[in-house]
Amino acid sequence: MTFDVHEAKSNLSRLLEVVEQGEEVIIARHGVPVAKLVPVPRGKRRLGTMRGLIKAEKGWDAPLTDRFV
Repeated sequence: MTFDVHEAKSNLSRLLEVVEQGEEVIIARHGVPVAKLVPVPRGKRRLGTMRGLIKAEKGWDAPLTDRFV
C-alpha cells in the first residue's frame, strides 16, 4: 500500500492498524517513496542467550573503596 504524506498524516491510526495486521505501508512525497512502515517483530524474548559469554570478575560485588566514591 502506498500513501502520500498528506494521506499518511491524516490517517496515521488507520495505517498503524494495517501495519499491525502484517502489511507494509509506503509513504511517498510527490509520488517518490521516502519511507516504509513495517511491523515490529513480536517474537518471544529468550532468556539466557548470553549465558557463558559474560563472566564476572572475582570480587565484582565488593564494596566500593574511597578511590571510586
